[in-house]
Amino acid sequence: MALAMIVGLVGVVVSVSASFFWPRPLVELRLASGAVVLGEEWGREEDPGAANQSRLRLKTGNRDVAGLDFRWVREAEVTGRRIPADAWLLERREYGNFYGVPRSLEGPQGSLPADHPAFAQRLEAALAEARRLVAREEQLLRRASRLHEPVAELRLRLAAAHRQGKDTTGLEGQLAEASRREQEAAAPLVAELVVLRERAAAVELVMATADAQERRIPVAGVVRAVPVNRLSAGGKIALYLARWWEFLSGEPRESNTEGGIFPAIFGTALMVLLMTVAVVPLGVITAVYLNEYARDNAFTGAVRLALANLAGVPSIVFGAFGLAFFVYTVGGGVDRLFFSDTLPTPTFGTGGILWASLTLALLTVPVVVVATEEGLQAVPQAVRDGARALGATRWQTLRRVVLPYATPGILTGTILAVARGAGEVAPLMLTGVVKLAPALPLDGTPPFFHLERKFMHLGFHIYDVGFQSPNIEAAKPMVYATVLVLLLLVVALNLTAITLRSRLRRRLRSAAV
Repeated sequence: MALAMIVGLVGVVVSVSASFFWPRPLVELRLASGAVVLGEEWGREEDPGAANQSRLRLKTGNRDVAGLDFRWVREAEVTGRRIPADAWLLERREYGNFYGVPRSLEGPQGSLPADHPAFAQRLEAALAEARRLVAREEQLLRRASRLHEPVAELRLRLAAAHRQGKDTTGLEGQLAEASRREQEAAAPLVAELVVLRERAAAVELVMATADAQERRIPVAGVVRAVPVNRLSAGGKIALYLARWWEFLSGEPRESNTEGGIFPAIFGTALMVLLMTVAVVPLGVITAVYLNEYARDNAFTGAVRLALANLAGVPSIVFGAFGLAFFVYTVGGGVDRLFFSDTLPTPTFGTGGILWASLTLALLTVPVVVVATEEGLQAVPQAVRDGARALGATRWQTLRRVVLPYATPGILTGTILAVARGAGEVAPLMLTGVVKLAPALPLDGTPPFFHLERKFMHLGFHIYDVGFQSPNIEAAKPMVYATVLVLLLLVVALNLTAITLRSRLRRRLRSAAV
């Protein structure tokens, strides 16, 4: 029964996720009222307002025109249906998809009508140029942000000096000089940004909606333009794979309901690795002490009881502890010692990937301790006695004999810890996870590894998109696709640990022979 439930759950997730990125045909419906509707057919269900009648759920897009992405259409009201060959799908950076018929491409070189033989080629070239302009604009903005960092640091130091009553004459001079240098260095960047934005805004695509309204859409705001009803089988497969790649490697947009989830994948993997680095040594040391050194007394009994109780504590309690101890106490102390110039703006005294990882390490310590103890207890006492008889010290016996034999058990605990830690959400909401992280915890900016930064997480991303999205109908498939990625990430991490464990077991068996 349990296996059937798991298979059914995974089957639903895989089927919905796999079908989400497949291109759907654009259907044009004529209604009895005379209205014309163009969109993707996403489902059919019984109409609750009319007996023995059904209704269609259409994704009509054009949110900037109609205000909604979806609408219900009663099948009894449909008087005509066709799949127009001239309908196009525009995937945009803002306002979601646009469905309509292209009229012309407007630009500095003039107007090119949609029925021109070179229209599709010119549009693709314009989209490629727009992508290049957008990428260059983002690069310039990052450079401008780096230019401002010395000025921001001096302003913080100046504010701290004012609070402490120190002489600020020297700092004010440094700030004025730094501001002058920033303006000089930023002037060509600003000029280039103005030119880029003018060039990006100069090319527009004129589209007609199903009810013949014309809209001018800047090509720079279009991610992809597809004549979806004219795609061949190969074209559909190529578009399907391109959408998956964008989903896995791209940045989120439109309140996380569109675009990619790469920051969430990266944040989840990095947090799990940091958690593993913290929990494995702590759990192994605890298990070794309890099993190899400590005697059975009231203290060890209390420790074992505490570990058993910790395994049943709700995860949100660990989150509250992490917030109070790691963030406010430890992080606040670090800020007072090393980042006093930036106070009251916290550096480590706020949520970050370091505190989230340590909180989850505490959450998963009982799992690692129990699995490691089982691995240590599986080592025969005769092996220990043989090592001691050959002159090995207690530490040498532990390090060179006992721990290698117990390594499969340690890896089992690590696997279980990763599986539990990767899916936790509640503690992270208190210790550093965010809806949208402006920068990754690991990047090319010195010191490269920024433990104080907030991060995105797949589990929280699922919660946010599924329950906090303003456009829930459009977000539903994104939830399933993100769940699938989280499952695959956990499976990949677990398979890595399982492979290492199997190799160690084979090596130990061959060594024993």
